[in-house]
Amino acid sequence: MSDEGVTTTVGRGIVAGLVGTAVMTAFQKLVEMPITGRAESYAPASFAEKVLPIRRRSGGERRAVNYAAHFGIGTMWGVAFGLAERADLRGQRAVATVFGAVYTGDAILNTALGLYKPWRWSLQDWVIDVGDKLIQAEATGLVYQRLAPTSR
Repeated sequence: MSDEGVTTTVGRGIVAGLVGTAVMTAFQKLVEMPITGRAESYAPASFAEKVLPIRRRSGGERRAVNYAAHFGIGTMWGVAFGLAERADLRGQRAVATVFGAVYTGDAILNTALGLYKPWRWSLQDWVIDVGDKLIQAEATGLVYQRLAPTSR
């Protein structure tokens, strides 16, 4: 287990989550979306509008809400890596554990809120969703470990 304090662990997780989300977003914009022709997803904005006391916005305002929610949710992935580390999970074991827990929780929560309908998703939809978020998990885990104190 890490000797690092909880605040430091959470802070490192937040930074790693932000960077991991930026990596996933860059992959989506530069690789996945040009190949698949998929439009930008507003799922993060829909989630924020559903669970927070904010009204549905349009245009540029909705895009700002989307990115704020997207990166805010991304910090959760990093904090989850902190929890995994405190349970002595590192490397691919941490990635698999965090991905399994966070992805499953995300899918269940968004489905329960009526935002996702995964039973209607095509195979391509599943591959895109799982693939993008696996890239996010891998990048977040790598950054989290790189930010670790060197005394380990």
